[in-house]
Amino acid sequence: MALTPALFRIINSYMNRDSRLSSVLHVLLHMAEHDGPMTSDALAKCLGTNPVVVRRTMGLLRNAGLVAADRGHGGGWRLATDLSTVTLRQLHEVLGEPAIFALGHRNEMPTCLVEQTVNAALDSSFAEAEALLLGRFGAITLADLAVDFARRHADRRATRTGHAV
Repeated sequence: MALTPALFRIINSYMNRDSRLSSVLHVLLHMAEHDGPMTSDALAKCLGTNPVVVRRTMGLLRNAGLVAADRGHGGGWRLATDLSTVTLRQLHEVLGEPAIFALGHRNEMPTCLVEQTVNAALDSSFAEAEALLLGRFGAITLADLAVDFARRHADRRATRTGHAV
C-alpha cells in the first residue's frame, strides 16, 4: 500500500508534530548556501528559535560527523560532509529516531479480544506506513533538497524580474 497524500494528511492530523527534522534540514540548507561558518545566533534567527536549541542540535550533528565547529573570531558551524552523502533517514537516526506517528493504542496489553484485534490492525498499518516513509527518507539526500531550493530560488528571481524560466 502506498502512502497517498490523503493518508498522509489523515495521519498527520493526529500527530503531535516533532519539527526537529524539518529544523535540521532548514539549518543545513542555509549552511550549504552560506560562504563560511555560521554562528548559533545566525542559525537561530533562520529558525526563529533560541541559540541554545541550535547548539544542542548541532552537537548531535557534530557527533555524527556532519558538521564541525570553528572557534574564535569568524568561527561558527560549518558542514563537514558532502550533501550527496546525507539522507533524511540518516538525519532522522541522528535525532534519535523520534516517533514517526503519535497514534497509539488505547491499551497496550488488552485482555479484550476486540481490542487485541484493533491493536493488531493498527500495528500492521503503522509498521507498513513507517517502513514506506523511512524508505523514502533513505532515498532523499541533502543534495536533492539543495537542487530543489536552487530551482525555486531561480524561479522566484525570474518572476521578480519578469523573466519566467
